[in-house]
Amino acid sequence: MSDSVITYTVYILADPAQVWEALTDPAFTRRYWGLSFETDWAVGSQMAWVERGARTSDPEQVVLDCVPDRRLSYTWHTFTQEWAAAVGVGEELRAELAGQPRTKVAYEIEPVGDALTRLTVRHEGFEPGGTLIGMCSQAWPMLASSLKTLLETGAPLPEEGLGGPGPGPEPAV
Repeated sequence: MSDSVITYTVYILADPAQVWEALTDPAFTRRYWGLSFETDWAVGSQMAWVERGARTSDPEQVVLDCVPDRRLSYTWHTFTQEWAAAVGVGEELRAELAGQPRTKVAYEIEPVGDALTRLTVRHEGFEPGGTLIGMCSQAWPMLASSLKTLLETGAPLPEEGLGGPGPGPEPAV
């Protein structure tokens, strides 16, 4: 991790198609992340994030790259008042997050031998040393671990281990 980029890699006992499904299928994302995406995953398509009853959409919240079973990238979500109320984030913190530059996340999915997949998450564009990178740097390892655990065992990590609303010690962003 640098002061403006998070990179996290995890090896998963699953094939690339299963990892892809876990990243894009709402039935999976709700189980390990507590949210789902409304999109067709076509490059340029808008994405709505649905988390704890709040639907967050914005014209700049879009799919940037999509190659099934290999790559996926999108802009990070918009910090609306509805989102903040749903996940328990106060207005002062929400306003601070909303004032930071929009970031993007990219997933690289690579087969490793016959049984493993390497998933690399790269989240970039953060304000150096800002609050958002601090929150996300704590959330991504737990989120990726929960995805891995779900695919390998059939159950995500327990919510009480994730702390607060969503993965990580701070609210999921």
